[in-house]
This record gives sequence, C-alpha cells and structure tokens, in this order.
Amino acid sequence: MEELTPRQIEDERMVNEAYQHLVDTYMKSRHRGNVELINKAFNFAKQAHKGVRRLSGEPYIMHPIAVAQIACEEIGLGSTSICSALLHDVVEDTDYTVEDISNIFSPKIAQIVDGLTKISGGIFGEKASAQAESFKKLLLTMSDDIRVILIKISDRLHNMRTLGSQMPNKQYKIAGETLYIYAPLANRLGLHKVKEELEDLSFRYEHPEEYAEIARNLAGMKDNLNAEFDEFTAPIRQKLDESGIRYEIKARIKAPYSIWCKMQNKHVTFEEVYDILAVRIIFDVGKVHDEITECFHIYAVASNIYKPHPERFRDWLSHPKANGYQALHTTLMSKSGKWIEVQIRSRRMDEMAEQGFAAHWKYKEGGKTTKDSENELDKWLHTIKEILDDPQPNAVDFLDAIKLNLYASEIFVVTPKGEFKTMPAGCTALDFAFNIHTFLGTHCIGAKVNHKLVPISHVLNSGDQVEILTSKTQKVTADWMQYATTAKAKSKIHAILKREMREKQRKGEDMLNAFFAEMEKDPNSMVIDRLCALHEVSTREELYAAIGSARVVLGNQDRDLVLEKNPENKKSWSRYLEFFKRGRGKQTPEGVEAPNAPSEKIDRKKPLCLNEETMGKYIMCDCCHPIPGDDVLGYFDDDNRITIHKRQCAIAAKLKSSYGNHILAANWDTHKQLYFPATLHLEGIDHMGVLHQITGVLSQQMNVNMRKVHIETNDGIFTAEIQLEVHDVEDLQAICLDLKKIPEVQVVNRF
Repeated sequence: MEELTPRQIEDERMVNEAYQHLVDTYMKSRHRGNVELINKAFNFAKQAHKGVRRLSGEPYIMHPIAVAQIACEEIGLGSTSICSALLHDVVEDTDYTVEDISNIFSPKIAQIVDGLTKISGGIFGEKASAQAESFKKLLLTMSDDIRVILIKISDRLHNMRTLGSQMPNKQYKIAGETLYIYAPLANRLGLHKVKEELEDLSFRYEHPEEYAEIARNLAGMKDNLNAEFDEFTAPIRQKLDESGIRYEIKARIKAPYSIWCKMQNKHVTFEEVYDILAVRIIFDVGKVHDEITECFHIYAVASNIYKPHPERFRDWLSHPKANGYQALHTTLMSKSGKWIEVQIRSRRMDEMAEQGFAAHWKYKEGGKTTKDSENELDKWLHTIKEILDDPQPNAVDFLDAIKLNLYASEIFVVTPKGEFKTMPAGCTALDFAFNIHTFLGTHCIGAKVNHKLVPISHVLNSGDQVEILTSKTQKVTADWMQYATTAKAKSKIHAILKREMREKQRKGEDMLNAFFAEMEKDPNSMVIDRLCALHEVSTREELYAAIGSARVVLGNQDRDLVLEKNPENKKSWSRYLEFFKRGRGKQTPEGVEAPNAPSEKIDRKKPLCLNEETMGKYIMCDCCHPIPGDDVLGYFDDDNRITIHKRQCAIAAKLKSSYGNHILAANWDTHKQLYFPATLHLEGIDHMGVLHQITGVLSQQMNVNMRKVHIETNDGIFTAEIQLEVHDVEDLQAICLDLKKIPEVQVVNRF
C-alpha cells in the first residue's frame, strides 16, 4: 500500500472533519436520519474528485461538502438535498453522467444534479452567454423542484466566500452576477441572511476601499451602538417581563452594502445614515394570545414607552410579503432623539425570515407548510415559466426580464370583487391587467382606480381597488414598453410586438423581392446592404420591417442604386455600414481620439492599465462617464474593442451577469494630464448672488474647466446642472466640498 505524504494526511484530516461536521449538523436537524444515503454520496463524490484541487489549494471535495453544509445548516434542507449538493459537480467535472447518478442513487437526485450542471450553447446561439443559458436551465428545473435553486444559491454563497483565490476580472464577473441575479433571487425566496451575505461579499470585491471604510466606521461605533441598544431596550424588557411574555431581543446592525446603497441613493455621508441600528423582538407564542394578537400587544407595550413615527408603521401580518415574510415594523423615537426601527415577530416568523418558506415548502422531507405560502411560490414559479415559454433571443434581455420578476418591495392591490393581489411597488394599471389575464392586458384602454378613471400608465399604490377597462379594438403598441414594469407584462408585450414585426418583415421582404423582379435583378446581399446604408438602417431585418410598415417607400433613388446608375451611392455605402457597425455617440476623454479595435491579443488575466499612453485604445462608457479614481472594469466585444465602465454602472451589471468571460480588470494610472467630462447636480435656496458664488468657487479650482451651467428657480428653490472637465475624482470631491460650504447650497450630487 502506497504511503501517504504529510500533505495527503493533512488533506484527509481536513476532509473528514468537514464531513463529520456536516453529519453532526444533519443529525441535530428535524429531518429523518438518512445518514447511510449521505455517506454513499460523500464517498462517491470524494472518489470522483480524487486528486483535484481548487484554486485555493484545498482538495476539491471540500467545496461540495461546504455547499451541503450551507444547504443543511443555513437553509434547512434534508438528505436528498445534501446528497445532491455533494454530487452537484460530479457530472460537469468527471466522466460520470446523469444516468449514472440516477442508477446509483435515484432519479430525483439525478434530476436535481442535472439542473445544477452548467451547460453552454443552446437557444441563444453560439456567442450567447453560458451563464444566461445555465440560469435558464436552472429556472426550468426549479419549476419542478425548488431544491435546485436552493442548492445553487448555497453553491454561489460558498463560491463568494472563497472568491479571494480568483483573478480580479473573475471576481468582478462572479460578484456582478451574484448582485444582479442571486441576491434578489435569495431575497425572493425569503433567504434574508443569505441575501445579505451575498450582497456584502459582492460589495467587498467590487468596491474594496468603500467596503473597508464602512466596516471600519461600524467597528468604531460598536461600543456606542451597544450602549444605545441597552438603553433603548431596558424599559421594553421590564414591561415585557411584567407581562409574562417569553421573548428575545436582538440588535440588528445595518449591513455595509445596505449602508453604501443608502449613501449612494440619498447622496449622504456615513455619518448621515440614521438607521444603522434596529431592534428585533422575537417571542414565543403563549397560551393567552395567538401570533398576530401577541405582535400587536408587544407593539402597544413599546409604543406606550416611546412615541411611534406615524408614517413608518408596516403590517406584514395579515398580508405577508410575496416571499412569505411576516412581521410588524414600527419606528420609535428614543430618549436620545433618534428614530429606531423595531421589528416584532414570532419564533416561527423569525425562522421563516431567516431561512425562507422555500425550505418549508411541499418538497421538504417530513415537513408541512401553509397553503398561502405554497400558493405564492406556485404563482411565482408559474410567472417564470411563462417568461421561459417565450425566451428573449438576447441573453442580457432574458436575464433582465427574470431580474424584473425578483422584486423585493410589494404592494397589495384589490380587485373589484375584493381579492388581494401582490404586485411590485411602482407597477402600473397595465401591469395589473397583464397580471390578471393576457387578454385583459392586450386590450386594456385604461382603468378605474378607487372609482376614478386613469390611463394605463397610472402607477398603483398599496390598497388601491382597480377595475381594468378593455376594448376589442385596442392594440398593443411599442409605447406600452414604457408603461410596463413587471417581467410578465414586458415579456407579453415584447412577444406581441415581435410577432407583428415578423409579419411586417415578411411583407417587406416580399415587396423588396417584387421590386428587384421588376428590374430583372437578383436581390443579392451586396445590393441589399447598400439599400440599408441608403436608408440608414443597420440590418436587413430593419429594412424589411421599414418597407413592410411603409416607413420606407422604394422609389427612383433605390432603383438607381440597384441598377448602379449613381456611382456616388456605390462609393459611400461602406462608410455608412461602418458607421452603424461601430455604433453612434461613443464618447472619449477630451483630447483623445476615438479608438480602433486593438490588434494585439487581449490578456484576460492581466488588469488593463489606464494611463495617458493607453487611453486612446479604449472607449469610455457614455452612460456612466468613468473618470480616474472611479472603480472601473473593462468589457471587450467580438471585435476586441474595449469599453471602460464604472463597476456599479447598470450596463456593467448586466454585462457581468451575462458576458462575464468578456470582463477585464482595470486600474487607473493617470497623472492629471487628461481632462474627463463630469456633471454635477445642485439644489438649494434661491438667493441673490448664489450663481455668482457657485461660479466663483469653480473659477478658483485650477484643475477644472467649466463647460456649461444651467440653473432654474421655482418657488424659492433653485436647481443647477454644471458640466465640467476634471482630471479625476479627487478634483471632483474638492469641488463638491467647496460648493457645500455655500450656505444656500443644500445638495451636491455627481450625475
């Protein structure tokens, strides 16, 4: 027998300890003790992955064990899920097949493993994102067994916890994909703790400096927060003890990512984020009151001690959130003059909030769930299945459509018959029509909201009673995409418009073929491309649609081009095609020429160096306007053109989740030589001379060029937009600080 090396002995010890911890955790759970099946899966996976290591250097089997540990301990799944987690990479990384898993274990475990196995190619075509295709397969399998997505989330959580061993470009891809898809998905399934950790880990890798600063600030506040918590809860504890209620009070500190989002959205500093501390009261249901009555009883106790905020009371007891969350939220004024949120929930509600009702759903071994939660999850899965029935041809659009359905904020809308419907916040009357039935949505002409006539674009509020009005003559138009906010409405409208577009394209193609036949010419691709250039459309499909809808009428100019009577048309068509191929309006830093496709091969492992010499090779994203000092990344297209985006840019978020293999790490190395465009938004009190003060501050900045100032006043309030040229973020921050010193200026934001 071959003698083991010291490293192999250490590996064996590490693996056995991790597996024993998994078994111990499982045996302490409420599931039946099917350890024999788990042992079989562990030994099988260990043998299959033998000799393979992760980038971190540890044996590969440690990853499946860790995923199974998360699924068991943090989500509450049982033996079938644990086995599937242990086996989830076997089919992808070894010679074993799904059929082998089915024969050795069971068809159910094989089905789950198959859903977890990554695939490439498929409906989106050769150049499509493997992530999007993999995610689509995941969702299709999920509609049969929710455990697939729960194990996938466990897998993603462990990958995020060990992301430090990856290259920076891989970190941005995985973190972006996590933030864009998996964190909202975890939230939608009620996995609040998992969602929060996924967000924080993504934030840590995408914006390491900001994460570190917020973490330092939180650590520095720890003693003060503990003292504030003790002082606030002491009188509440006394009253609850007197009432004989069995309870637990916890402090909930706002997560770094949540704090950063508030700082970004509200344009405030860390010190100005007021709700860092919240209080959670968790009680055991007694013999006197039921859950809901006990919640309101505790609320009455707390609100008798501290004055509640009249607009910050949230009741998710009678009508839980779509992810099953139930609680009573109120915000109370502490003795120190701070508003503190208090969350009141039973032990059962707390468990549901931490692990989600998915873990308690009908597939949980030996478990039961409420009918309401089962119906909510069934509805959600049905909505996703409808989207998958007519998938978008573009991977980014597809993921975006799914993302729209993972809404976190809900409202309750009432039908004329008094039925409550859960809808995303910000939804319109048109969304509600499509939510009830596709026919209602397709023929919707308006609605009656609380018995008042409103247009289809009307945004609904919680508690609105809505009656949809229809007409058989009503038709879907492209404008409707502006009024729809839900994935279901958007996908249905898109499908109808696409069907109509195909009809116009067929009609246009027939008309163009007839046009060629009149001149006894063949409709070859070269001539059709020239016609595209002539009518300034970028694809033949657009040309067919334009002809079919009569937006383009074929005439003498087209005839001359086909018959090659005008040599100028022949000379200029390629210029037009190049223009449309490259796209319009690419913005570059001042003084830098627009880039051509770089000829050298791109090294994906090496970060891009953005300096004065290399800047001409890259395109600056014209939606987020990155400047030196911003956290950025690069994206290369099929022609090797590289666009630089801010890491939190909305377009970059989609690219990271859909085309992650095209993401490059990038670092600035500029030396205050180039100027970059930046825009500031100001708000404040209108006062004589305020514009003079603003321009005076800007004129004193040596490293800034002022290009444009636009200011408007209304009812004593002014808003201003200032377009500048700056060297970097440092310049911009100095300007913002100086502008904030003007007494009349209340808000200074960077666009």
